[in-house]
Amino acid sequence: MPALARPLRTLILGGGPAGLYFALLLKLREPEAEVILLERNRPGDTFGWGVVFSDQTLGNLMDADPVSAHTINAAFNHWDDIEIHFRGSTIRSGGHGFIGIGRKKLLNILQDRCRELGVQLVFETQVQDIEATITHYQPDLVVAADGLNSQVRKLYEQTYQPDIDVRNNRFVWLGTQAEYDAFTFDFQQTEHGWFQAHIYQFDDQTSTFIVETPEQVWQAAGLDTMSQAEGIAYCEHLFRDVLRGHKLISNAAHLRGSAIWIQFPRVMTKQWVHWGEYGGKRIPVVLMGDAAHTAHFSIGSGTKLALEDAIALNRFLRENGDALTPALGDYTAERSVEVLKIQNAARNSTEWFENVARYASLPPEQFAYSLLTRSQRISHENLRQRDPEYLGSVESWLARQSGLEATPLPPMLTPYSLRGVTLPNRVVMSPMAVYSAHDGLPNDFHLVHLGARALGGAGLIFTEMTCVTPQGRITPGCPGLWNNEQRDAWRRVVDFVHGQSGAKIAIQLGHAGAKGSTRRAWDGTDLPLEDPQEPNWPLLSASEQQYLPGVSQTSGAMTHEDMQAVKQAFVDATRRAAEAGFDWLELHCAHGYLLSSFISPLTNRRTDEYGGTLENRLRYPLEVFEAVRAVWPGEKPLSVRISAHDWVEGGITPDDAVEIARAFKAAGADMIDTSSGQVSKQEKPVYGRMYQTPFADRVRNEAGIPTIAVGNIFEADHVNSIITSGRADLCAIARPHLADPFWTLHETAKLGYTGLNWPKPYYAGKVQFERNLEREKQMAAAQASSEASLARMKAELEGGA
Repeated sequence: MPALARPLRTLILGGGPAGLYFALLLKLREPEAEVILLERNRPGDTFGWGVVFSDQTLGNLMDADPVSAHTINAAFNHWDDIEIHFRGSTIRSGGHGFIGIGRKKLLNILQDRCRELGVQLVFETQVQDIEATITHYQPDLVVAADGLNSQVRKLYEQTYQPDIDVRNNRFVWLGTQAEYDAFTFDFQQTEHGWFQAHIYQFDDQTSTFIVETPEQVWQAAGLDTMSQAEGIAYCEHLFRDVLRGHKLISNAAHLRGSAIWIQFPRVMTKQWVHWGEYGGKRIPVVLMGDAAHTAHFSIGSGTKLALEDAIALNRFLRENGDALTPALGDYTAERSVEVLKIQNAARNSTEWFENVARYASLPPEQFAYSLLTRSQRISHENLRQRDPEYLGSVESWLARQSGLEATPLPPMLTPYSLRGVTLPNRVVMSPMAVYSAHDGLPNDFHLVHLGARALGGAGLIFTEMTCVTPQGRITPGCPGLWNNEQRDAWRRVVDFVHGQSGAKIAIQLGHAGAKGSTRRAWDGTDLPLEDPQEPNWPLLSASEQQYLPGVSQTSGAMTHEDMQAVKQAFVDATRRAAEAGFDWLELHCAHGYLLSSFISPLTNRRTDEYGGTLENRLRYPLEVFEAVRAVWPGEKPLSVRISAHDWVEGGITPDDAVEIARAFKAAGADMIDTSSGQVSKQEKPVYGRMYQTPFADRVRNEAGIPTIAVGNIFEADHVNSIITSGRADLCAIARPHLADPFWTLHETAKLGYTGLNWPKPYYAGKVQFERNLEREKQMAAAQASSEASLARMKAELEGGA
């Protein structure tokens, strides 16, 4: 559609923050434009309490319309601190920069600005027939800002394709005249479970007070059968300490009984624009604000998103000369990405509050840190920028827990002890197949490859999966431990690591199962062997299977005799691993390999005692584990790698992973290495930074066993956040270690920490690296100073004009 020759005629359905703000921005930009806003409520009606912005959001408003932004700013209550009350402790963190305002006050400010600019505000108008209303007004553009329960979205749901996820927790939006100088979280445990309050003051005498609890706790407490007054009285008694004698207030007198307790619906739409014919005119209907998306109140971004939608649409209309098709395309493309970022953070936050019981066993210091970093938008170093004193106290606490003096130390560098082994730090070089052995024999490549990473500062070095039989290899290039020659070759690597570094070294034992007899990765991942000099070998797994349908060999289902023989091979390899001097052993029960094939229902279709229920499917892997544990030295740790999610419907889920971990813990496992996937080619994993860490978190804090987090962890900031929050005990770094053997030393130097010992022969490299970092910091500071000077000059020139 070409640009209009006249000012845009716009109909806005809904008078919440999104609709009002877009109306005023459009009218501000095009004073001659006709902007009509229809709202069903009266101007003074509102059913919320306060809304929260960040300082950054207010900056965006200042840029868009300084007049309304200054009025809003004058009405805001500002605070920097978050205060957390948990198990009798009060922990405070500053530098967070929040501002709160009453929802009614915000709407009134926006309404007044709209009137000032000439927007036609039509209140107390319930749109019964949306299409008839659009036909009547004949606008060029319709903005559907009709909120969470959008009738427009419902009418055109085939176009918008909404996805609505109703979350588990119940919450009630209340107010109080108690005053708070920080955004406050208060946690209370009852005989039925945990309740939490989200509290923030938004004007001189009123605070928002949201009470939240899981559905099952809400019902067990009897709140589902209480009257509104009884439910409020229950909350007043529960949170009496933080209320300090003040009452809780409801502004939802129109609701009866427990109807004030609701569940949050996460809304997202695949499309944002519907084009329709109305009275012979083709008109776009675009969603905005809660009509298009929602974000959980625990990150306070719903109103922020709505206002930023309005800013973006107005900007794209201006940039495209009011040509609707390109402007709406740009709007949808940009906002859908920005909304997804916020919704991902909101999902993390939502799930944290839905599972407070999971974290309730953490010490208060760790519980509070976990809360502050729950969305993954705030990281360890981000907290340092906000409140270095707070973060220093947390780092000192963690150092004390690790047996050190109470000196702030990057958490990734704290030692970790398990059984009789103490690791110098929390960084693990993850097991990674390099396919460079000959007849299962490790060689000079393995000595250099593993030795370099040990010199590079990692606390624990893992071998790649080392196979217990020749038929258990993935490729002909995989190392083994089925004979004494291999044992002696491994001892050479182990001796180097012990003699030249402070690292410990672990061996991962496994059997490829149906994923064996394939080419080296660079010759074709998962494809069968084709070189006559390296013939295929027969495969075994829990049940007959082809990993690559129509391509891979078909494996045979293991007989009981096969199972006994493979178990003995694991035992023999374990004895050799102990003789080679390894500090740590891991049993590979993940990624669709032999032991994993028993655990997953996707690959185990047995009808005997080793198939069927999860308990039965675990039977053989546990038998192997117990046999290994019996011969592995008691003073040395034994971990288990699992696939915590198959990413395929009908496969292993994170719920199953917790039960799997509990079973291995009961059998004597010391730690769970929590990976996922690679069981089926039908998998559809959801990738992202630290994407498997939530699985380690669940296993650690629900099954009560230490974990290793692995998967797209690539910065020291990631490791420090994971360790400090109690989401895992160790972090396995994979591909970054391939690119940089000295990853640990380099990452800690980037943080400004120089206390980690480099190998003496490399000391000159340490000095040069630190000098380079200092130069980069100086250049960045100079650039920032130059940009600040330019900004000041621009402001002065604009002020003079």
